Amino acid sequence: MPVGREPIEKSVRVPAFAKLNLGLRILYKRADGYHELRTVFQTISLADRLEITFARTKARRIRIEGTPEIPDNLVEKAARLVLEALQIHGDVAFHLTKNIPAGAGLGGGSSDAAAVVLALPVLVGKPLPPNTAHRIAMQLGSDVPFFLQGGTALGLGRGEELYPLPDPPPARALLVASAIHSSTVEAYRDLSPRLTSIPLQNKLNSFQKEIWQREADRGLSGRGRLTSGSAANDFEEVVFARHPELKRIKVLLERFGANPAAMTGSGSAIFGVFEEAGQLKRAAESFQAESIKGAKSTIHAVFPVSFVSRSQYRFAWRRALKLHVEGTEWPPRSRYAQSQSAR
Repeated sequence: MPVGREPIEKSVRVPAFAKLNLGLRILYKRADGYHELRTVFQTISLADRLEITFARTKARRIRIEGTPEIPDNLVEKAARLVLEALQIHGDVAFHLTKNIPAGAGLGGGSSDAAAVVLALPVLVGKPLPPNTAHRIAMQLGSDVPFFLQGGTALGLGRGEELYPLPDPPPARALLVASAIHSSTVEAYRDLSPRLTSIPLQNKLNSFQKEIWQREADRGLSGRGRLTSGSAANDFEEVVFARHPELKRIKVLLERFGANPAAMTGSGSAIFGVFEEAGQLKRAAESFQAESIKGAKSTIHAVFPVSFVSRSQYRFAWRRALKLHVEGTEWPPRSRYAQSQSAR
């Protein structure tokens, strides 16, 4: 874009996809107070929508609309950290449409924050170095770095040490969000005494075997498949003990034909992967019928979803940003960067 033609105010509407944990193993509590974990992250089609408007001003101003007041809002915090890192002043307005249930283990707040880290530098017209973007993401939360990449990834450490895995074959799933709130703090507290009773090496070997087996199945069938073992979540035992209704949801999904069915994160959302569309449809109809019972039901919402591969994730982002980017690089490169550097 020629110098002098850059719009004074720029706006964009971007997706913020949810994630599932396709297996989550908690190993031990580290010296820094966090727990060492092993997980496989997977983005899915359920997404929030974030509208961002930016204009250069002499002072920094950040406003958020469309969502209830949230203490320590990650969208606002992400915007402040990005503007500080870019050494830019401006007026930033957000309108957030929430579709991902909060506190369900789906990473909605983290994905919203990552969306700011990806999109705001594009509107500003000043690139954010990848290592700086990762550092900011880490300040916002352990799973925020994953949403800078999307697709399928192996997560180590606190979940911030990421290694891309091959895109999975197309998969459909049913996501059941409960009205029950599962506390992450309580889940870790209940789980911690049990960690020493399970030999660490056995848990590591089993997780490693599941990852390799998935790739072996892919090579044999061209598909690669998930199994109940490969989606094992260490939090289920302690969370289900506190909230038996969540276990009931998992059992029902399995009875409808889901394989695997598992909890994501520390809960409380439960997902089931279905090979047959008819089985998924029957399960969805059953849970939706239960959800309309109002106060008599603990089902909050039911979402048929599909897995979003890394290539699909980035295509969705490029499409959303198409008026403001050029090329096919990742992270997206702003078309305003040259005009900014020329000033």
